[in-house]
Amino acid sequence: MSSPQNLLILSLLLSGVPAALAQVPSKNDGPPPPLPSGASVPTDGPRPPAPPAAKTAVLLSEFTVTARRRAEAAQDVPIPISVVGGSELDSTQSFNVNRLKELVPSVQFYSSNPRNTAINIRGQGTTFGLTNDGIDASVGFYVDGVFLARPAATTLDFIDVERIEVLRGPQGTLFGKNTSAGAFNITSRKPSFTHRGTFETSYGNVGFIQTKASLTGPLGGHFAGRVSVSSTRRDGLLLNTLTRQKVNELDNLGVRGQLLYSVDGRVDVLLSADLTRQHPVGYAQVLAGIVPTRRPAYRQFAAIVADLGYAAPNPEPFARRIDHDSEWRSGNDYGGVALNVDLELPAGTVTSTTAWRFWDWDPSNDRDFTALPALTLSQATSTHQQTSQEIRWAGRLASRLTGVMGVYALAQTLRPDPVHSEQAGSAQWRFAQSSTSPLWRTPGLLEGYGIKSYPKLDSFSGATFGQVEWSLTPQVDLLLGLRANYDDKQVDFRRETYGGLQTSDPALLALKRSVYSDQAFKARVDDTVVSGQLTANVKVSERTRVFATYATGHKPVGLNLGGLPTEGTRVMTELAVVKPESVGHLEAGVKATPTSNAVINLSVFHTDVDDFQTLVQAPDLALNRGYLANAEKVRVRGAELDALLRLRGVSLRGALAYSDGKYVRFTNAPPPLEETGGPTFKDISGGRLPGLSRWAASAGAEFTRPLKLIGDRGEVIFGIDAFYRSSFSSSPSPSRFLNIDAHTVANARIGLRTGRGLELSLWVRNALNRDYFEQLLPAGGNAGHYAAVLGDPRTFGVTLNYSY
Repeated sequence: MSSPQNLLILSLLLSGVPAALAQVPSKNDGPPPPLPSGASVPTDGPRPPAPPAAKTAVLLSEFTVTARRRAEAAQDVPIPISVVGGSELDSTQSFNVNRLKELVPSVQFYSSNPRNTAINIRGQGTTFGLTNDGIDASVGFYVDGVFLARPAATTLDFIDVERIEVLRGPQGTLFGKNTSAGAFNITSRKPSFTHRGTFETSYGNVGFIQTKASLTGPLGGHFAGRVSVSSTRRDGLLLNTLTRQKVNELDNLGVRGQLLYSVDGRVDVLLSADLTRQHPVGYAQVLAGIVPTRRPAYRQFAAIVADLGYAAPNPEPFARRIDHDSEWRSGNDYGGVALNVDLELPAGTVTSTTAWRFWDWDPSNDRDFTALPALTLSQATSTHQQTSQEIRWAGRLASRLTGVMGVYALAQTLRPDPVHSEQAGSAQWRFAQSSTSPLWRTPGLLEGYGIKSYPKLDSFSGATFGQVEWSLTPQVDLLLGLRANYDDKQVDFRRETYGGLQTSDPALLALKRSVYSDQAFKARVDDTVVSGQLTANVKVSERTRVFATYATGHKPVGLNLGGLPTEGTRVMTELAVVKPESVGHLEAGVKATPTSNAVINLSVFHTDVDDFQTLVQAPDLALNRGYLANAEKVRVRGAELDALLRLRGVSLRGALAYSDGKYVRFTNAPPPLEETGGPTFKDISGGRLPGLSRWAASAGAEFTRPLKLIGDRGEVIFGIDAFYRSSFSSSPSPSRFLNIDAHTVANARIGLRTGRGLELSLWVRNALNRDYFEQLLPAGGNAGHYAAVLGDPRTFGVTLNYSY
């Protein structure tokens, strides 16, 4: 390590701040003080820069949130909720969900590319592993009231965020779309009738350059506008020794424009449009290990590559080198337009949210993870559009009765653009060889042989939902919520083979069909479900509340959109439809503010899921992305502790999550990688859920000291935070090999802030340069080798911010 690196890390880590603590959100970047129940959230943007002495961190109790569709103090909300302010996101370099998870330990995020992304809360949300587009998420992801349907949206950079609320547990009676596991409620900074601006630029090692800017102000009369941009670039962290190209770079550009029409706070009309583009050479995975399977000796990975004259690499994933011969590309374009209307009435607020969004996906992958021409194409180019409408009323029904009522509709179309392609190369015959027949060695048998798939999905989701809160006494509130949900989905799937050796020999044709085969099916399902919740919220004292909730949740019926397994020559069309999930959830908690500068919250929960929707990673090469199935019953239970403390010049926070998630009953599960070649199915009842650590924790501190500058007042800021995860399974079926070890990531920063809106900071992420995996996944065909998504190595840099 070079001398400048040593000096930077030493200055940050030895700053006198405890090593397990991190920042609490800044009051200036958080929302305004709590408003009366039913009042609307002010639409002006961040306030002008305050003197440093006033820019102290706020407690969770001082945050105003809109989780229940009205502005109220976070500590008054009987929901387990984490709130992260815009300033905390900025200071901790948490510019996307993957980094946000280090601040909220109940969140799990896995991404082998934007399409294959899972965002989960307490182990539930999106299927773990490769993505099948015919399934919905049970974690809602909302930006300014608009539900974003595709998980690829969660890989994008945040743009000018005011705050992020992470709600845990079913929330279907408050939000338009099903949120049976929780929700991300993201609020952007809105246009202001005062001229304001923020400019920020960051430079770091490995070519990191990030620029953010935001301008807002009046446009005449009742109009105000805001324009925000964000750009992030970074060199690749892996070296392809075959092409000498650096891969896994960052190349993100996002822009949002907003136009506000406001009349005396009674009528607010906000028109917004946004576009984000990700076009990195990226999301490559490194070969991480080789597992002996139950297949015959000639079908083991070492024997396969030896026959092909390829030196099987000694997996050293943290050398960060690959030798892949197919291009890695992840073109991810996401954007849309939304119109929000808020109308203040004597008894409440009527809100209408109309939105149209699109997603264009242009990938290229090397799914054999080697330099061999085995899988030469793996490209699921897709285009998606969604249109949604929500109309909601929130206000007072009677002197002791408030409520939220709404209707919601979401229509989606998903199409190939123009086709999904999988293609074999000259070496694929050896990976696919399933007998000792010499016909497998026929020259050119599989070279250029592939499938073109045309999956089409049309879906509609409609719902009515509502929640009423009855103040039985000044100390006791009773909440009742109901939701009626209707889903209609139809899939038209067609897959055609092409290429390879042109022959009429029945034996050779049979070998080709055993690798790839034509397939077509259609399916249409609809589903109507009623769910709800009952919550008691008791004000024990002025500083303490306790709550208890029973809720039922629902995850809609799914359709397999990546092809179906075969039984001989028969397509198993009975697997086209995936049954909906049914959720039963119990939770109890206490929210306390023991002193004016401290908060401590504790919750315990128990969740049962029937017909849990999971992904099967099959050895069938034609199902490279796997297919969906149902586990009969899953259970997750645990406890979560959140604590905040603000002392003079010191802000401390900590969060601890304990989760015990397992398959209560899953009798027809796929075997893990090492059991490929044995029985087709396995009873994994009692096995632990993938992607869920038993323990996860986040903690940190920020320490400030006033500093006299020439003609100005300022302050020095020291901050450090840490995130810990215990080991977890990285395989849908528990495996002896695909487990990720416990790891800790520590970050630190030091900065100087002036009273004139200028701030300069030095930062380091993964300061101890720990090597850790984020995800492990088998190669297509289950030949015995598996690959890894690596955590970032140590990075460091400098950020300059100016606000006026």
